[in-house]
Amino acid sequence: RRLLLVSNSTLHGSGYLEHCKASIMSLLGETQKKVLFFPFALADHEDYAAKARTAFEAMGHSLSSAHEYEDKVKAVQEAEAIFIGGGNTFRLLKALYDNDVIETIRNRVLIDGIPYIGSSAGSNVACCTIKTTNDMPIVFPPSFDALNLVPFNINAHYIEPAPGSTHMGETREKRINQFHEENDVSVIGLPEGSCLRCIGDVITLVGYSENMPPAVLFRRGHNRSE
Repeated sequence: RRLLLVSNSTLHGSGYLEHCKASIMSLLGETQKKVLFFPFALADHEDYAAKARTAFEAMGHSLSSAHEYEDKVKAVQEAEAIFIGGGNTFRLLKALYDNDVIETIRNRVLIDGIPYIGSSAGSNVACCTIKTTNDMPIVFPPSFDALNLVPFNINAHYIEPAPGSTHMGETREKRINQFHEENDVSVIGLPEGSCLRCIGDVITLVGYSENMPPAVLFRRGHNRSE
């Protein structure tokens, strides 16, 4: 299992995937890979694919987009790496179900060992379920069950309330605690600018610095830990 699960594709003050470029290149290795991109979290597939292609070609890899293939299962079977971009998680997961690629992606990543890169919604769908996404359910996937490539959920773009804030809406922590009232899956709150590198059973937080808030682990029946 070789995954890079990124909280956000664009960090304030930098370009698309720039903040995680070194981590992506490390995961993919020096040999050029044929990367298959899934643009289905956004409505404009052509524009999204062009943006992703530019970024990956600059890293020395080729990229094709799943929306360009009539047989998307075959496209997954022939891919040397998979990148699933961010956007609306519900729309993305529905597209994965509609195109019948859930099991094929799982097999290619977990059995064949091809690299998987997810950003935001693409990281959400790598998890057990999408129940800890921040997105609105603009469409209804057949199930909230996702690719299940890792044994936990992610809350991407995780943020703590600003000191002195008078905002009365629920914090991310409260929403995750509500999730744990009904579910027993661990959740990692992943701040912007950070990502999880998963190699086999070893999971490493990448991108953390003194200027960046730490990731937070939430487990049912336990205190949060950073």
